[in-house]
Amino acid sequence: MDTFYTEVSAVSFIPTRVNLLTLQGNKLTMSDEIHEECGIALLRMRKPLDYYSEKYGTPYYGLNKLYLLMEKQHNRGQDGAGVVTVKMRMPPGKQVMHRIRSIASNAIEDIFAKINLPIAEAHKAKNGNDGNAESLKMQIPFMGELLLGHLRYGTFGKNRLENCHPFKRQSNWLTRTLAMAGNFNLTNVDELFKLLIELGQHPSEKADTLTLLEKIAHFLDKENERLFRKYKENGSDNIEISELIADNLNLTNVLQNSCKHLDGGYVLAGLVGHGDAFVVRDPNGIRPAFYYFDDEIAAAASERPALQTAFNIPIDKIKELQPGNAFIIKRNGDCSEEKVLPPGEKKACSFERIYFSRGNDRDIYLERKTLGKLLAKPILKALHNDIENTVFSYIPNTAEVAFEGMCAEIEDWLDGEKLKELHKMSTAANGSHASPGALKKLLALHPRIEKIALKDTKLRTFITNDANRDDKTAHVYDTTYGIVRPGKDTLVILDDSIVRGTTLKQSILKILDRLGPRKIIVVSSAPQIRYPDCYGIDMAKLGDLIAFQAAMTLVRESFRDNLPFELKGKAKAMDKLPKEEIINLVKEIYAPFTPVQISNKIGELLKPKGIQAEVEIIFQTIEGLHQACPNHRGDWYFTGDYPTPGGNKVCNRSFINYMEGKNVRAYS
Repeated sequence: MDTFYTEVSAVSFIPTRVNLLTLQGNKLTMSDEIHEECGIALLRMRKPLDYYSEKYGTPYYGLNKLYLLMEKQHNRGQDGAGVVTVKMRMPPGKQVMHRIRSIASNAIEDIFAKINLPIAEAHKAKNGNDGNAESLKMQIPFMGELLLGHLRYGTFGKNRLENCHPFKRQSNWLTRTLAMAGNFNLTNVDELFKLLIELGQHPSEKADTLTLLEKIAHFLDKENERLFRKYKENGSDNIEISELIADNLNLTNVLQNSCKHLDGGYVLAGLVGHGDAFVVRDPNGIRPAFYYFDDEIAAAASERPALQTAFNIPIDKIKELQPGNAFIIKRNGDCSEEKVLPPGEKKACSFERIYFSRGNDRDIYLERKTLGKLLAKPILKALHNDIENTVFSYIPNTAEVAFEGMCAEIEDWLDGEKLKELHKMSTAANGSHASPGALKKLLALHPRIEKIALKDTKLRTFITNDANRDDKTAHVYDTTYGIVRPGKDTLVILDDSIVRGTTLKQSILKILDRLGPRKIIVVSSAPQIRYPDCYGIDMAKLGDLIAFQAAMTLVRESFRDNLPFELKGKAKAMDKLPKEEIINLVKEIYAPFTPVQISNKIGELLKPKGIQAEVEIIFQTIEGLHQACPNHRGDWYFTGDYPTPGGNKVCNRSFINYMEGKNVRAYS
C-alpha cells in the first residue's frame, strides 16, 4: 500500500431509482426528479488534536463535526458520498491521506460506520479510555487535522464508485499530493482537455472532474518547481526545501493559473498533502459557498445553515465566499479570502433558493414565502375570487414555505374583502344591520387548506417491470377523500417547479381527478423552465422541457414549420465560432408567443386523456422571481440569459441534438 494513501470503498445494494414519483429524502416530489450537482464540507482543526479532547471530551471532535456538516446537507446528494482526511506532520513511512467513498443508498451513514470500526476497536482495546489524541492519530485512519466531505448528485455518468468525489492525485511529495471535490459543471471540457495535451500531458479519459484535477495538479507542480529552484539556488538541501515549499506554497497563484480557462459554474475544494487547503468559487458565483473560522476551527460548506448548526454560530458570523475568490487555509492554520479571478456579474443560481437548498436558511425561507405571496393575485384571478369553493394544497414538501406565503397573502386579501362587506352592511341606505348569522358566516370564511396527497410508503414501484411500473406509480400517492366536493370545488395545488411534467401527466393529475374537482389549477413557484442548464442541474436536454415542447407545438400550430430548421442551420454554422461569439438562438422559438400562451399550451399537453376536470397551469413571472430573490439573479433556465459564453454554445447544441433526434446532453 502506498505510503501516503489508504483507500476504502463502500458499496451496497441500491434498488432501481424511480424517475416518476419518488421520495427524495424528505422531499415529496410532485414534478419530475431533478438533481443538483453536489455539496461540500471542509474542516480544518486549528489547534492540536489533544485540545479538542480536553475541551470537548472526545478526540474525534473533527470527525463528529464533519459527519454533522454532511448530514445537514444530505439533500444535496443521494447518489454517493466521500471523505478524505489529511494527517499533518506525519513521519516518513506513515500514511498521510486516507479516502473512503460510497454509493450505498445511505452513503453518509455507510461511510462513517466504516470510519468508526477502527475507532470502536481502539476504544475496546483501551477498556473505554480513548487515550492521547496524538497517539490515536497514528492508529486511526481517518483521524486528522484536515477533512473534506462530499455529497454527490450525479448530473451525468453512471452511479459508480469511481464517479464519486473526492478525487486524488498521488505523489511521493506531499506538496504535490492533491485531493479534490467539487460542486460544478463545466461547459468547455473539450477545450480544457486540449489544453492539457498542449501542456504535454496524456490524459487517460475526458471527464470534467479528472480534467480539472489534472489542470490544478499541473500548476501545483509548476509552483513546486518554481520554489524548488529558488531554494536550491539559495543552497538549501532537499529535506530543507520540502519544508520551505510546504510553508511557502502559493495556492492563490496555483488557482489563478488553473481556473482562468474554466467556463461553467463551480465551487472546488481541495486538500494538499502537507496541510494547505482551499475552496474556490466561479467568477459569476453560480454555485454557493460559505465559510467560517475562529481560533479553533476553519470550515466551509455549500449551505450556510449546515455551518450554523454544526458549530452553533449566529448567521452574521458566516461569510459567503465572493465570486472569483478562494478561501485559503495554510498549513500553519492562517485563513484568508483571496482574489483568484476578476469577478463577473453575479448570477447566483436562483434554483438554489426555489428548490435545492434547505429552507431553514433565514433568507431562503423569506424568499420562498415571497414567491408564494406573489402568486396569490394570479390565483385569485383564475378563481374569479371564489374562495368559498376552492381547496388549497401543495406537493412536494419543499413547496410548503411558498404555500404558507401564498395562503397568508390570500388571507390578507380576504380580510380586506371582509372589511369592505362590513362597511357596506354598516352603511346600508335603509339602516338595516346584518343578522348575527350573516356576520358569523362572513367572518368564518377562510381559505380551505387541506393535505390532499399522501405518500403510500408500502408501494415500491422499483420491484415491478416497466410494463406495470406506470400503473404502480399512479398509486404511490393516495388522496384524502371526501374533502373536495365533486363537481363544485376547484383544487389549487402549489408546486415549486414544473420541469418535464411527466409525473403530473402520468400520475398526479389522474390521482387528483379521482376526487371529482371541477377544475385543477397547478401553480409553480418557479417561472417556466425554457432552456437547458449546464452548470449543475439535471436539465441538460432541451427536448425534455415541457415549456419547450409547448413552444414547438405552438410553432407548428401557427404554421411556422420552417423556423426550427432555419435555426438549426444557423446554430450549426455558429457552432464553429469561438464560444464568445455565439448567441442563444433558441430564444427565437419562444419569441412569437406570450408567457400565457405557453402556459395554456403546457396545460393542454399535460392534461391526461380521460380526466374530467379542467386543467390550468400558472407560473411565477420572471419579475416576481427577481423581486423575491434579488441577490440571486441566475435565471438562465428561465430567460436563456447564460452567465458564461459556454452556456449559449450548450443551448444551441442542445437544440441541434433535439432536431437531429439525439438523446444526449450537449456538453462533455
